Amino acid sequence: MKRIGFRSRLLLILALFALVPSIVLTLAWGGTTAKLLPLMSSTAAWDSAAASGTKALEVARRSAHTREEERALAKHEQQLETSVTKARQLGLLIRRLATALFVAGLVGLAALMLGTSRMAGHLSRQLSRPLHELVGWTERIKRGEALPPVDDARGAPEFGVLRTGMRQMAEAVEAGRRSAIEAERLSAFRESARQVAHELKNPLTPIRFAVERLVRSKAAIPAELSDAVEVLATESQRLEAMARSFAQFGRLAEGPPSVVDVGDMVRAAAHSAVPPHITCTVVVAEHVPQLRAQHDALSRAVTNVLLNAVDACGAQASIVVRVERRVPGELTIAVRDTGVGIAPDRLDSIWEPYVTDKTGGTGLGLAIVKQTVLAHGGRVEAESELGAGTEIRLIFPTMARERRDVG
Repeated sequence: MKRIGFRSRLLLILALFALVPSIVLTLAWGGTTAKLLPLMSSTAAWDSAAASGTKALEVARRSAHTREEERALAKHEQQLETSVTKARQLGLLIRRLATALFVAGLVGLAALMLGTSRMAGHLSRQLSRPLHELVGWTERIKRGEALPPVDDARGAPEFGVLRTGMRQMAEAVEAGRRSAIEAERLSAFRESARQVAHELKNPLTPIRFAVERLVRSKAAIPAELSDAVEVLATESQRLEAMARSFAQFGRLAEGPPSVVDVGDMVRAAAHSAVPPHITCTVVVAEHVPQLRAQHDALSRAVTNVLLNAVDACGAQASIVVRVERRVPGELTIAVRDTGVGIAPDRLDSIWEPYVTDKTGGTGLGLAIVKQTVLAHGGRVEAESELGAGTEIRLIFPTMARERRDVG
């Protein structure tokens, strides 16, 4: 048996809820009116009074009486006949009035049924259409599909509030889904990086020791093999650096957090990472708040960004590092270079692991930066223009914001 739809059930419930009491009240009112109005006319009482009055008048006329008494009896008889006639007219009028009232009640009931059915249909549409739409939205949210735009606001204003809430919920669910996918993907990358680092370190350690012994004993190396030994030393150093990069990417920021003076930390990183032939300017705004973070991990992240900027710069290029509060409750470390820039179609992928344009690079520098910033509750941003340079921004929540959120 086919199940009745929600709109039909709602229409039936609303109609019955309005019509059943109306029908009962109309029938009760009509029946009561039909029975009470004839009783109010008192026709039977007047007929009885007329019969007894007629007998009384006959008895009174048999006895001797004066002319004055005869006139009084005639007048009384006339009044009695008039009253009985009016009582009968009133009874007839009441009976017709009862019928008219009953018919009027039925007409009113029919009009009420018509109005109720139209109102029930309107309410069912006003309720069922938005509810049906919102049920469809839940299916879209479950499948991860985008919610459709709504041109007209159907239903009561409360449905508009519900739509807004569901859109916000859908955005939050989608953001959580993307975050979970990203976290799972990064976890898989980190696990692969840990395994690669482990597999590299095992054979690399004895190779490095052997190469170092060969380099120290240059007299024992034939002249024709000196270039080969130098190549082994250079490549083993590169493999060691690669293994360190994989190891850093394979673990999150570790160690107890401490209060970090970001200005001093950025100045130290710039001094160690930027070569003297490149102009590097560090601008630290006044009253910059401190961060509670893992100092070493944060310093490595800033250093990686600076090294990328150095690689992108030529001999005449420059780097500007700004530490400032662009938004209340946030601290921004912005590194801008005047290098070659990044193509717009590649800008979103620079944070991905193993994505690099450098020969011999691992593509883990900015991936480690992003992982470190996310571990501190922050976010990363990048903007670039080909031929004009690139700006990388590391944005962190400040300790004042954290205390406000907790409070």
